[in-house]
Amino acid sequence: MNRRTLALACLFAAGLVCPAAAQEYPTQTIKIISSFGAGGGSDTIARILAARMQEKLGQNVIVENRPGAGGVLGNEVVANSAKDGYTLGIQTAGQIIASTITRNMRYHPVEAFDWIGQLGTAGLFMVVLPDSPYKDIKSLVAAAKANPGKITFGSPGFAATQHLAGELFKQSAGVDLLHVPYKSTPEVLAALHSKSVDVVIDTITVLLGQVQAGSVRALAVTGKDRFPTTPNIPPVVESGVVPNYDVYTWYGMYGPKGMPPAVIGKLNKTIHEMLEEPAVRERLVKIGLVVEGSTPDYFAKMMVSEHKKWSDVRAKAGIEQK
Repeated sequence: MNRRTLALACLFAAGLVCPAAAQEYPTQTIKIISSFGAGGGSDTIARILAARMQEKLGQNVIVENRPGAGGVLGNEVVANSAKDGYTLGIQTAGQIIASTITRNMRYHPVEAFDWIGQLGTAGLFMVVLPDSPYKDIKSLVAAAKANPGKITFGSPGFAATQHLAGELFKQSAGVDLLHVPYKSTPEVLAALHSKSVDVVIDTITVLLGQVQAGSVRALAVTGKDRFPTTPNIPPVVESGVVPNYDVYTWYGMYGPKGMPPAVIGKLNKTIHEMLEEPAVRERLVKIGLVVEGSTPDYFAKMMVSEHKKWSDVRAKAGIEQK
């Protein structure tokens, strides 16, 4: 029994999917908040799900982009919305990380929400130019130890998932790399091609085409497992010099704290049904997602763990909250 099947069994056993209560929902338009701009991973996933949810639930499902502050502004919209299941959101690792950087949050990044279920995960690549002297993670770590602070890694933004992934790499490998933040993925890739930075960390979704075309060379994937589309590229941990390193971004659906359990159950059940549909899975896999659902309880515990993990990384890196 896989996790999706087990999740549904658990929901029915727990009484979360109550036919009488859940049958009434929805009776009006559902809004999904994407806390980032149009065209990004969160937005794309939200629109794929919204189209199919609309068909399955028999009500309009719209996506509203509310970007700003690394996803904090969109989260705040969801936190302050009515607790009736008609305002939902797509949560990403980036939003949790942004919350660890932000001082004086107006909502609790974990406790302000009901966590409906995970949708999937996506890894990141560490890439260099094809002629880079670093042929693998082992040679990169050796060079970094011999030249502390002289090897640079670029990311598409200060306090982005990619930045904190690099900070955790430094901590796990015991090396000093110099972080150079840029404003976007195109800018950091331009910096790599102009040799302004030595290494770039970014999502597989963004880098897969360039890796396959040979314009950049992937040293490793950041997750503990090989990525299905590029099974020849090893995880960082396989190098043997960066123990316990496991970084991936993820996506899930959430709503404001206090939603009716029957509504949470119906939404989770709907998500699992959609994730099992070949057409939906194909669209999600095409944008670099490893499709994987979960129970609400699993996703809630995951949020607690992720918030602590990245809070610890931020503190150890000496990054001040703003």
